[in-house]
Amino acid sequence: MEPLKILIVDDHEVVRKGLRSLLGRRFQIVGEAATMADALRCCAQLKPNVVVMDIRLSDGSGVEACRAIRAMQPTIQVLMLTSYADDEALIGSILAGASGYILKQTRGRELVRAIETVGAGGSLLDPAVTQKVFERLQRASTAPQTDPELATLTEQEQRVLALLAEGKTNKQIASVLSISEITVKHHVSNILGKLHLSRRGEAAAFAARHTLKPKNDEG
Repeated sequence: MEPLKILIVDDHEVVRKGLRSLLGRRFQIVGEAATMADALRCCAQLKPNVVVMDIRLSDGSGVEACRAIRAMQPTIQVLMLTSYADDEALIGSILAGASGYILKQTRGRELVRAIETVGAGGSLLDPAVTQKVFERLQRASTAPQTDPELATLTEQEQRVLALLAEGKTNKQIASVLSISEITVKHHVSNILGKLHLSRRGEAAAFAARHTLKPKNDEG
């Protein structure tokens, strides 16, 4: 049986080289990519069985890349590999078609097992993030009803909106939430689209009307 063909996608060269060294003993590493654009091009050209994908890329998010890859070639399985136990990123990854979500802190043999699982058509979640998702779903099921428009925003988007209402720049918001400016821009774009607004000022006014306050917990 031929080894699984793996594409490694991470914007840090050291991480890519480390993964190549670790995984190359068991799988066929067909390529590496540092950006979302490179990942899409490599998938089209190299047709890997599994893409090991970082959540955060310099030109977009791994979630966006996963969605595009699955739309382009549904037979390619995507395993999200990240340093962050982020429940929103996990849910976004699942909705984008990822087969698995595992933390970089995992041991090498567990990563190998995860790749084998998704490569065989299975799916898995890292235990470290599973409990957070259950807690979030439980909160959502018992939470009081809120404004219908506000309810369309994710928790992270609501945080960004509240900080935007305070007049903070994308750079400042990124610093407060420990995310990249590119991710902040993505959230702002989503917020404007979901609320049917065209400018940041309108979004700030919306937040003020709804007395939205920043949430510091990631719960």
